[in-house]
Amino acid sequence: MAGKTLDLLDDLHPYLEAHTTAPDPLILELIEETRRRFGAASRMQISKQQATLLTMLARLVNARRAVEVGTFTGLSSISVARALPADGRLLCLDVSEEFTSMAREYWARAGVADRIELRLGPATRSLAELPTEPHLDLAFIDADKPNYGNYWAELVPRMRQGGLIIVDNVLWKGNVLRPEPADVDATALARFNDEVVRDERVDVVMLRFADGLTLARRR
Repeated sequence: MAGKTLDLLDDLHPYLEAHTTAPDPLILELIEETRRRFGAASRMQISKQQATLLTMLARLVNARRAVEVGTFTGLSSISVARALPADGRLLCLDVSEEFTSMAREYWARAGVADRIELRLGPATRSLAELPTEPHLDLAFIDADKPNYGNYWAELVPRMRQGGLIIVDNVLWKGNVLRPEPADVDATALARFNDEVVRDERVDVVMLRFADGLTLARRR
């Protein structure tokens, strides 16, 4: 225990899940089908607790316009889209037709397809095409790690005051502490984390949640 931070023992994880609002059957089916269809790649999916947190955070900031960088099979996008009002919009950016075809199916089943726009291709290009004025309420980054800095550079100026950027995998299994030169992802994340905490445009907190989660509020 360091200060007031508790070292989470394995047997505490079920306890945490049991005391978090449970996902509905559709979400559980999406999680299971992702594991069944994509095997080891399913590790890219956010956790059930993260899904619940995304919905809560989107509601807390009264999000109407949101962007997601990295969609995979749709769990995070459903979590955000469900928190949007009927006229809210979520822009999803990804490069995989295979993964996002499953996301499209579940968006329809979740009743949120009309709130979501999917653009396939390099996310940096899609972000650069957005209006430059601050208009985004929420952004979630969970894609290729070496480009995190590029996504950040495009998103921060487009966030309205009080808007929230959520960044996943910022601890990278702890490898950001001493990244090996050959570990491109850990090296990129360590550099990104240092840049974010120095960015005077945002207030930042890094949480030891899942594989590390950064919350950044636009000043």
